[in-house]
Amino acid sequence: MRLTSLRSDSLFFPFGYSEYVLIRTTGALEFIDLTDRITRIVETSNVQTGLVNVQSLHTTAAILVNENEPLLLEDMRRRLEAFAPRDDAYHHDDFSVRIVNRTPDEEPNGHSHCKAMILPSSVTLQIQRGQLRLGCWQRIFLAELDRAKERTISVMVLG
Repeated sequence: MRLTSLRSDSLFFPFGYSEYVLIRTTGALEFIDLTDRITRIVETSNVQTGLVNVQSLHTTAAILVNENEPLLLEDMRRRLEAFAPRDDAYHHDDFSVRIVNRTPDEEPNGHSHCKAMILPSSVTLQIQRGQLRLGCWQRIFLAELDRAKERTISVMVLG
């Protein structure tokens, strides 16, 4: 599990700051810790009291707050895979009958959409005294549910 590419474009606006973070994932059920990057974005925003929203712009990737503990992350992978196994049959993957929202190079990924249905696509966290407010073990993750892809995360700081 590793971050292979991180790039951002930013935009200041009257009551906050917005930035897009681009991430190249390496495969399914990868958990990428975004906390340090989100912390830097909050600091760049100069917002002292407010909120930061971190949002995945994809239907097969999630944003989570949890502990970055390797055994827990492995438990999460196993539970997600048990919930929607990759090798199960999904109507979404039957390209002989599915005609909506298809691309020419599409790969079967019904499993990843089903996993995404039980996970959040965004989180909103507090900013106090210019600092991202997280609990002792809390970290912010991008959860890749599909396969290696470039992902866009929208970060908006308001305050």
